[in-house]
Amino acid sequence: MTEPARPRIARPGFSAPLPCETGIPLAEDRTGRSPLSRRLPFLLILVVAVPGAFLLRDQLDFAALAGHRAELLAFRDANYALAALAFTLAYIGIVAFSLPGATVATLTGGFLFGLFPGVLFNVTGATIGAVLIFLAARAGFGAGFANAVSERGGAAARLQAGLRDNEWSVLFLMRLVPALPFFLANLLPAFMGARLYPFAVTTFLGIIPGALVFTSVGAGLDEVIARGETPDLSVILAPEILLPILGLAALAALPLLIRLLRRKEA
Repeated sequence: MTEPARPRIARPGFSAPLPCETGIPLAEDRTGRSPLSRRLPFLLILVVAVPGAFLLRDQLDFAALAGHRAELLAFRDANYALAALAFTLAYIGIVAFSLPGATVATLTGGFLFGLFPGVLFNVTGATIGAVLIFLAARAGFGAGFANAVSERGGAAARLQAGLRDNEWSVLFLMRLVPALPFFLANLLPAFMGARLYPFAVTTFLGIIPGALVFTSVGAGLDEVIARGETPDLSVILAPEILLPILGLAALAALPLLIRLLRRKEA
C-alpha cells in the first residue's frame, strides 16, 4: 500500500515544490553522530585556515619555490615516487584547509613533474582537497543551512532551487569560470545541498583547462628561474587559451538557457 502524495505548498517565486514539500529532506545526516562530532572537522579546518592565511601568505609563493629549486629537484631525482606522493598530499592539504599557495603549488607540479604527470597530480590533489572541505562543511553545517534556506524562501531559496534543477551545469560553470574564489566554490555547494558525486566530477573535469595552462607554465620554470624572472601567469588570458575555455563554459550553460527558454514558452 503506497502512502498518499503530500500536498504541494504554494510558495511565492517557486515553480517547483521544495524538497520538504515532496517529503524528501534536502539534506539529512544519517550517521547518528552528535552535532559537535559532525562539526569538528569543519571547525578544525577553520582553526588551521584562519591563522594559516596570515602565517603562510609569504611562505608559499614563487620566491620560496625559486629559493628551494635545487633541493626540490634533488629530492625528486632521488625519490620520485615519494616526491609525487608528498606533493599530492601537500596540494590536498592546501586546498582542504583553504591555505594560500594553490597557484604556486600548481606551478610546482609542472616544475617537478612536467606537464604530464604533473597536471594529473595537480588535478587529483585539488579535487581531493575540495571534496574533503565540501564533506566537512556539509556534515557540520550544510544540512541545517540548506534546509533553513529552503524553508524561508526568497532569493537564496531560488538560487538553491536553480542549483538543484541544473546541478551539473551550475557546478561545472563554477569551475570553468572562476568568478568565485576556489574555497568559496567548495563551500557554497555544500551549504546549498549539492550532491557529492556531481560536485566531485565537475570539480575534476572543470579545473583541467586551467590546470593544463598553469602546469605548462610550471614545466618551463627552470629556465625562468635561471634568468631571475617571474612566470607570466597572464598567459591564460591569451585568446588561443581563453576562447576554448569560454567555449566550454558556453556548452555548460546551454542546458540552463534551454530550460529558461522552455519556461518562458510555457
